[in-house]
Amino acid sequence: MARLIISADGPDKFAIWKEAFAKAAPDLTVCSWYAPETHLLPSDYVLVWKPEADHYAALAQAKAILCTGAGVDHLLQHPHFPVHVPLVRMGGEQTAHLMADYVTWAAIGLLRDARTWAIQQNQHQWVYNGIARTSAEIRIGVMGLGHLGAYVATHLARVGFQVAGWKRSAASVPNVQVYVGQEALPEFLATTDILVNLLPSTPQTRGLVTYDFLKNLPRGAGFINVGRGEHVVQADLLQALDTGLLCGAVLDVVTPEPLPEQSPLWGHPRVTVTPHVASEASAYKQAEYVAQAIEQLERGEKPALLCNPHTGY
Repeated sequence: MARLIISADGPDKFAIWKEAFAKAAPDLTVCSWYAPETHLLPSDYVLVWKPEADHYAALAQAKAILCTGAGVDHLLQHPHFPVHVPLVRMGGEQTAHLMADYVTWAAIGLLRDARTWAIQQNQHQWVYNGIARTSAEIRIGVMGLGHLGAYVATHLARVGFQVAGWKRSAASVPNVQVYVGQEALPEFLATTDILVNLLPSTPQTRGLVTYDFLKNLPRGAGFINVGRGEHVVQADLLQALDTGLLCGAVLDVVTPEPLPEQSPLWGHPRVTVTPHVASEASAYKQAEYVAQAIEQLERGEKPALLCNPHTGY
């Protein structure tokens, strides 16, 4: 019988995980990484988020590692991460639906200039700023059409937006125009009113979003970052906002996290910051997904979100 060792979120959260797995997978044995009696065996699976530095040597002995995040770049970038051990990224329907809901909220907020309403309310001002545009008139471009990106793009199309997507290899996504490869990126950006970043973190994508990059968008476009903070050069983003190149930005991910108190992003009138909350599923749904992935691995199957350490996703 499979056994799962849980280090995710530290020793204080083990009780929450234990309860979630008791409901989602009562036949799965779960143990705390931090319990003195726990000793990792080669047949064990491990659930992690950000392991402590002295955990990596032991992780090399696990049968597989499962991460509570959809992004695993923080693991792969650690010099002692055991790349020979299978690594499974977090997924599941609730994770994808939460991301789609968040991006829809952010896109409609940019469409209707909701940030201005929030500022006016804080200042007790009643100033009419109605905008006569609908979702059907707005072209949304999603960079990154993986598990989350494809779901988000399809959801936005159902809501009524005109949706395109960009990825480095060919793909077909229902009701979404797909641009493929580096050579198609300028055309993709030129036809995008609201840009959604859902790219993974790789050497090619870090620092991708610069002022020159954003100049490819129509003037006054909006930007939503739910990928990684390190994709964006913050000084360039602020310049794009201050010069009117962008009408606004919604940022769920930043670098570093948490955002320093002195960061100009906090008080910028065109920026909405959220604390990396776009798509964290409930503990029960995460437990359900992890249990299903372990069942697949036990049968010798490859979970859909088994990470390729060479690509980073």
